[in-house]
Amino acid sequence: MSSRVPVLLSSSSVFPEPTAAAFEMAATVGYDGVEVMVWTDAVSQDAGALKGLSDHYGVPVLSVHAPCLLVTQRVWSPDPWERLNRAAELAETLGAPTVVVHPPFTWQRDYAKNFAPGLEKVQARHPGLSFAIENMFPVKMAGRWFVPYTPGWDPTETGFDAYTLDLSHCAAARVNSLNMADKMGSGLKHVHLGDGTGAGRDEHLVPGRGNQPCAELLHSLSARGFTGSVALEINTRRASSRAAREADLRESLEFARKHLEPAEQKAITRA
Repeated sequence: MSSRVPVLLSSSSVFPEPTAAAFEMAATVGYDGVEVMVWTDAVSQDAGALKGLSDHYGVPVLSVHAPCLLVTQRVWSPDPWERLNRAAELAETLGAPTVVVHPPFTWQRDYAKNFAPGLEKVQARHPGLSFAIENMFPVKMAGRWFVPYTPGWDPTETGFDAYTLDLSHCAAARVNSLNMADKMGSGLKHVHLGDGTGAGRDEHLVPGRGNQPCAELLHSLSARGFTGSVALEINTRRASSRAAREADLRESLEFARKHLEPAEQKAITRA
């Protein structure tokens, strides 16, 4: 690997291409692994298919994003606990140490009410996994802001053992990702690297194209004692071709590796 911290390609970064394309492009561009976003693509839900892709392309699955999106509320089951349990089983089967989880939606009342104790039970059944709760953001609809998550979009306000820091979500929430990383403290286990302009929506730009301190955040990880992985989660939906999509993925990877490289290694490289 080119960096102490593995740099992964989130399968969501190749949408609208399917999950299989993420493995192909991760191998072509040179990512250290893949984060599988479990969604409506059947391959993303199938451990056997994912293992086959991983073996074929020589790219490991190092994190699994549980189906927490609006469009994935019926994947596997309408029961959010069943979805979380199956995501954990998928991660264990594939040897991925991290499961990314969103805070509950406000309308998931029973799930939200029991989220913290329920998560502890799931963790007890899967002690080798980190269930990393992701920071989210407020949403603007009909000219008004509201928070669609319970108890809120910032999981540090509740307190969990493990977190995923999403820089694009920080931009959408108009907060500084360095400050959010400070709040997460030693619980910071995983990073979703993307960028945003603070426009109040989730943009997932190539890092460096927005106004989040992406480079500074990556530089800071070593001093924070970070031992997790960084997954590139960018939006390439408007890419005009496969080549254009791969160009954005390559630029993102190069950015991550450049700014993750320890200072002493940079000095050796320059020498």
